[in-house]
Amino acid sequence: MKTKVLAALAATMAVGATCAFAANPFVDVPSDSWAYKSVVELADAGIIQGVDGQYFQGNRNITRYEAAEMVAKAMAHMDKASVEQRALINKLADEYADELNNLGVRVSALENRVGNVKLTGDARIRYIHQSEGDKVTNEKINSTYAKKANDEKVVNGATKNDSSWSYRVRVRANAQVNDRTKVTYGISTNSISFADNSTASNSDDNNIYTDLANVDYNFGGNNWDLLVGRYEYDMGNGHGYGFLYGDTFDGAQLQYHNDKFAATAGYGKFKEGSMATDTDGVKTGYGELDGFFGGGRAAGSAVGVYYNDYTVAGGNNRTGSFGFDDSWGAYASANFGKWNVLANYEKYNSTDSKDNDPEVWVGRLTYGAANFATPKSWDAWVEYLNADQGFADANGNFVGSTYGWREGSLLNNVKSWGVGVDYTFAKNAQFQVMQSFATSAKDGNADPGEETRAQFVFVF
Repeated sequence: MKTKVLAALAATMAVGATCAFAANPFVDVPSDSWAYKSVVELADAGIIQGVDGQYFQGNRNITRYEAAEMVAKAMAHMDKASVEQRALINKLADEYADELNNLGVRVSALENRVGNVKLTGDARIRYIHQSEGDKVTNEKINSTYAKKANDEKVVNGATKNDSSWSYRVRVRANAQVNDRTKVTYGISTNSISFADNSTASNSDDNNIYTDLANVDYNFGGNNWDLLVGRYEYDMGNGHGYGFLYGDTFDGAQLQYHNDKFAATAGYGKFKEGSMATDTDGVKTGYGELDGFFGGGRAAGSAVGVYYNDYTVAGGNNRTGSFGFDDSWGAYASANFGKWNVLANYEKYNSTDSKDNDPEVWVGRLTYGAANFATPKSWDAWVEYLNADQGFADANGNFVGSTYGWREGSLLNNVKSWGVGVDYTFAKNAQFQVMQSFATSAKDGNADPGEETRAQFVFVF
């Protein structure tokens, strides 16, 4: 194995053969040996050190960990290698992935492997049960909820039987163009319901779509980042709850960040939820400031504020249900060892009247951390959500595409508690369960039905 690995690594170093005049550091490698030139080049590059600093011991088989150490050092010279040589290093890195991980080199996250295209993805099987909500009797909000067959209006219809089950698959191609530029392309199925009685060939026609297609460029000493194309936009920059939106977005984003601070600005168009389908098209300019603090048990804590200015096609003659001019929010996420506390507030300013400016409060307490890479890791959480009336369209559908887990009827005109557990039962395989409770309507006495959700998620 030693000859095979050394030959491969020596080939990668040929482009940087500045060590032709370097001294031979090993007393047991004569100058007339077939391996002399390669051994000297690799030693001069720091990829091999030999035994006791002076013996190469070419006839001794090396361990996989020793081979992994050589590969890790060769990866540091990727910028000198050709496309073929980079492919060879990448192949060796994949071969010794477990050993490199144990050495602290995360092969699965080596975005800087230039010329490499890495495929990732996930698959989800989901079960949702929600009982039918109460009949709406308050005329003030009567027009916002769905009708039953007898023309009575209820907060939500029941989700049960085959309609409770669905699945989704996503695949991502991540290409490292150079040390500063990354291209990502992703496709996804919709959440395909088991209640769909059409044939597989017909049902799949409109179920696969592009949910990611972007270029990410890093510059300015690695502190500046420009993201352009189709990406996931989470209101709150991934630190908040993502109440209104956390889904596909077409736009451009510029971010400055360091260890203590991040400033983000962007502009684009929402591509999911009623904001994309039931309106003339909603665009937003957004900005966010984040501060990071804490050390030791408090490491990873953050606070932030964010603002969105919305533009709807059609101006005052808009035909859709989205009626907000702008919104702002603030969050605080604090870590205390294995505990995390999140508090998130948002205020939305409507186009018609200040009386219809809804607010949202969310609080969540989490213990532990379920990590896909760590079997038997888990977390448990409890949350409280308080959302005013104003986040549903004319059919009672939630106007956004939330990053959270709740169905739309549990996001509008509601006060609700929730609990959940996430458990990694095998590497890259996780079971998640969530349950709402003590849910009640804020305006009127028509309460939505409680929701039970359970899902298996597999990543690859």
